[in-house]
Amino acid sequence: MKKLSARRRHPLAALVVLLFALAITGGAYAAFAPAEKAQADSSAQSLAIDEGKRLFAVGCSSCHGLNGEGSADGPSLVGVGSAAVDFQVGTGRMPAQQPGAQIPKKKNIYSQSDIDQMAAFVASLGPGPVTPTSEQYTSTETDAISKGGDLFRTNCAQCHNFAGAGGALTQGKYAPSLEGVSAKHIFEAMQTGPQSMPAFPESTMPEKQKQEIVAFVRYQANEAPNPGGLTLGSLGPVTEGLFGWIFGLGVLIAVAIWVAAHTTKAKKS
Repeated sequence: MKKLSARRRHPLAALVVLLFALAITGGAYAAFAPAEKAQADSSAQSLAIDEGKRLFAVGCSSCHGLNGEGSADGPSLVGVGSAAVDFQVGTGRMPAQQPGAQIPKKKNIYSQSDIDQMAAFVASLGPGPVTPTSEQYTSTETDAISKGGDLFRTNCAQCHNFAGAGGALTQGKYAPSLEGVSAKHIFEAMQTGPQSMPAFPESTMPEKQKQEIVAFVRYQANEAPNPGGLTLGSLGPVTEGLFGWIFGLGVLIAVAIWVAAHTTKAKKS
């Protein structure tokens, strides 16, 4: 016992114990860590980036540069993140057909796999908003639609119209209609702020509030009742007044002509 106590008091005893503990910990990690899976994931990511770079060089580099550095014809893509690529390419806005005040939505020419690969390449250029998962843009709360309506009217209606029907902006730009837009693309638009739209990062609008806005927009486009009858595009009093003048006044003029014609016939007879 005295010999054991003496060894414990030896100056190198603590160092020996520490080295022994590190050896056991390292051995356990090497035995149980999913090294093969991590290597496979890394290899798949590298392959996606390489393939995305090839697709980017063919379809995007003429405006944005071979390494996304930007040019006179297109902005730098460093730091825009994978969410911006998924939105712009997924909605067909990119590649753009021609320059203009605003790039319109059109038919998408890439598969989702191609879009994911290009998004992986652009994401490798610098950190930015990440393509959301379905759990991120889907709300399961029962009051999400009502809360989303309040948020939409506060933050979005001034451009996109109270019903999401879109509206005109300055210098030939416009806020597009949100009818038919997928939940993921609505969420990504709030993440990235495409074209004239401001971005709403987590510091400005938390993920939960974005989910609620998505829920309201989707409800408004697909399920909301219309107690007023014919919506006339939900564009507000301008179209309603125009309809009133053209249809309502037209009916009144037709009735007046009919009455005058029959009155003349009655006097002749």
